[in-house]
Amino acid sequence: MFTPHDATLALIMMVTSAICWGSWANTFKGVKNYRFELFYWDYAVGIFLTSLVFAFTIGSAGNDSSSFLNNVHAADASNIGWALLAGVIFNLANLLLVAGIDMAGLATAFPVAIGIALVVGVALSYVQQQKGDVRMLAAGVLCAVVAVILDGKAYGEVSKGKEVSRKSIVTCVVSGVLMGLWAPFSTRALTHGNTLGPYSIAVFLTGGALLSCFVWNVYFMKKPLVGAPVGFGGFFRGPTGGHLLGLIGGAIWTTGTVFNLVAANFTGVAISYAIGQSAPMVAALWGIFVWKEFAGANKRAKAFLAMMFIFYILAILLIARANTAS
Repeated sequence: MFTPHDATLALIMMVTSAICWGSWANTFKGVKNYRFELFYWDYAVGIFLTSLVFAFTIGSAGNDSSSFLNNVHAADASNIGWALLAGVIFNLANLLLVAGIDMAGLATAFPVAIGIALVVGVALSYVQQQKGDVRMLAAGVLCAVVAVILDGKAYGEVSKGKEVSRKSIVTCVVSGVLMGLWAPFSTRALTHGNTLGPYSIAVFLTGGALLSCFVWNVYFMKKPLVGAPVGFGGFFRGPTGGHLLGLIGGAIWTTGTVFNLVAANFTGVAISYAIGQSAPMVAALWGIFVWKEFAGANKRAKAFLAMMFIFYILAILLIARANTAS
């Protein structure tokens, strides 16, 4: 299988993962008159199919003991279970995050959910795999958390007056905790006993996410946190473009996840996950330049955005240094 053999390539893969994680939701923004719960079925199929493509191509290069099928055959069943569980947890967290955005807006949902996920995911992953300079890593995570808060303040400046319910805050908090938990479960599968490789983890993680849609997504279709219940008939009546964009969105997210896991094979999961969670910076760039979410924004919003980018860049530099300084 292909893995990076130097820090520069690993860093490029981690930054690419942040770009993918911060970009996939744009595919839903391009869909009209198609409920997210229905779009999510296409997305879930897309993440799983893309993981298989990676596994049977660069994940099988060399056909040695580390190649996908050989790795799965040799791995402990418990590690397969951990990877599946990571996918189940991620899927619920992702659905709650989108519901939180619908209820509270990006101004609240992203800082609360992603900020909590960043701290929980990095801390628990480091406990599982103590790789990297902990002081540099902690400093980088702190800068990233500050950047997430600044991101929220910038969005808050353009959405003043919007009331935020207690239900939306609780949804975002739960999403953040769950979003931070899938990484340490993946770390467990990557580091203990007869381990799974990064491509194998991606397959079982996305497989767990797809399978859990028959529980989580069906539940939210019947009892959505936002809007009226929706039936499966809407999926089959959905626009062709909507189905295609869902698959593309899944492909983008999985590309980021595979790159993050593969880079983690070199740097450690805590470092890789921390840089990958720079995704809100990427989402903000889309919001500024493509969706014009900050058109007419005041000087405070622009100042918060400028500081956000500075702190994210500083976070990436510190976390990258955490790898080379270890």
